Amino acid sequence: MFTYDLLEAGCCYLIQEKEEKALGLIKVHFKSDHALCMSTFGEGEEIVWKRKVDPIHDIIECLDDKAVAGWEKVFYGEDAYYEEDDEE
Repeated sequence: MFTYDLLEAGCCYLIQEKEEKALGLIKVHFKSDHALCMSTFGEGEEIVWKRKVDPIHDIIECLDDKAVAGWEKVFYGEDAYYEEDDEE
């Protein structure tokens, strides 16, 4: 059994939070003294807080930049792009 305290800020992890749950992808944004702020990805992105002592059933892997880029293409779509607001 692992805890969220093991995870590093700025990294994406493939985890299984509970034994009976499916794998999930998270991105840790930052850590405070007792908690961490992270994004979870399901049907969309959700920003959540977890206590550092909260259990994780399994940490499958920390994804490298290449794996994250490949996942982003699938999650956001190959043709996804962000437009900047043109205020003139």
